Amino acid sequence: MTVAAKTTVMVVDDETGILETLSGILDDEGYEVATAGSGEQALTLLKELSPEVILLDVWMPDGIDGLETLKRIRKSSPETAVIMISGHASIDIAIQATKLGAYDFLEKPLSLDRVLLQIKRALERHALEKENRELKSTLSGRYELIGESPQMKTLKQEIAQAAASQSRVFIFGESGTGKELVAMALHETSDRRNRNFVEVNCAAIPQELIESELFGHEKGSFTGAFERKKGKFEMADRGTLFLDEIGDMALVTQAKVLRVIESQEFERVGGNMRVQVDTRIISATNKDLQEEIKKGAFRADLHFRLNVIPITVPPLRERKSDIPLLVDHFLNSFALQYGQKPKKLTKSTRRALINHDWPGNVRELKNMIERLVIMNPSEVIDIKYIPALKEKTGTDYFSRRTLREAREQFEKDFISKKLRENNGNISRTAEELEIERSNLHKKIKALGIETP
Repeated sequence: MTVAAKTTVMVVDDETGILETLSGILDDEGYEVATAGSGEQALTLLKELSPEVILLDVWMPDGIDGLETLKRIRKSSPETAVIMISGHASIDIAIQATKLGAYDFLEKPLSLDRVLLQIKRALERHALEKENRELKSTLSGRYELIGESPQMKTLKQEIAQAAASQSRVFIFGESGTGKELVAMALHETSDRRNRNFVEVNCAAIPQELIESELFGHEKGSFTGAFERKKGKFEMADRGTLFLDEIGDMALVTQAKVLRVIESQEFERVGGNMRVQVDTRIISATNKDLQEEIKKGAFRADLHFRLNVIPITVPPLRERKSDIPLLVDHFLNSFALQYGQKPKKLTKSTRRALINHDWPGNVRELKNMIERLVIMNPSEVIDIKYIPALKEKTGTDYFSRRTLREAREQFEKDFISKKLRENNGNISRTAEELEIERSNLHKKIKALGIETP
């Protein structure tokens, strides 16, 4: 096995023979190894090296013992995985070490294969926890749910209500609407927030690998299975598993997922040991599952099991009042990311962005703003720089769902046109429209019209 050179493992033991043996083996495996003969020395090295994993002996006669060292390590470096080792193990000590935050407990004489396996698993968990911290930062930062439209207020309320339960949630919505952000918001506002959030894109994993990805596999279960691997269900134990694009999952895998939902247990690929989990499942799809069920491509019973609480993410064209907020959010975020001053948009550019239907939804808008920030040399972005979004000269009112929507769109377009013709003069525009100036102000506000 080869690992990155920067992965550091510290071995703490008062026996020189143990230090030399483990140090040599770990060095051969490609790890950077640090050794300490006492708890005090380990705590000093911890500040300098920041190791990902520590192998820590329980019994050290000189100075502080292993349990006290563990307690101090967890306080100063909670992200470091600590594996306790002892030649005088007892159940009470193992329980105490676990309560103090030890990742695992190994007995002497050590099985070197088991030591290497536990280090590998600890590193996998370390990487997963790091990924989850980044996801949390992402959620609270530039990829938060942006919007104050009635649709977004309803969505946020539904998230808050669903997060308070343990029920399974099914998120529906077009591609690019932000279904994964809704899933993260559900996890972050639930009582599982301190556990793992694990995401699986069911459409991106080949069918022959999806079961191994979900349920894990045992060593030798198929060609290339050189060691046991935990699956996503196991990694999400007591946390949240997000099955994105579940409408693309094959029927045979659907049947196995259904069994896990019913029993909360499964077998790894190639294994016969039952693994129990407590995993909350959140699913998402951009497909019409009722049509998929009619075609026989999706199991109705699985749909019923997953769709306890349905949440629909609205497309961007149905919440256009949120577009200015999203635009400003992305302008500031990308300016910060690329070390630039936030760019400004002309009113005609803003109007074009608001009037565009955005078939790719928020993802398309985000990509557009990123492109403008990177490629536009000017601090002010004019409509001429984005010809693909030229202001609409006409609107297909027949595409509106109701007479009220068509009438509101016509009023918005007509008033906007008159305002442009009068250079934003409210009084003159009201006079031409033969309405009161105060009434025009109300319509401008109600229809979300930007004045030139």
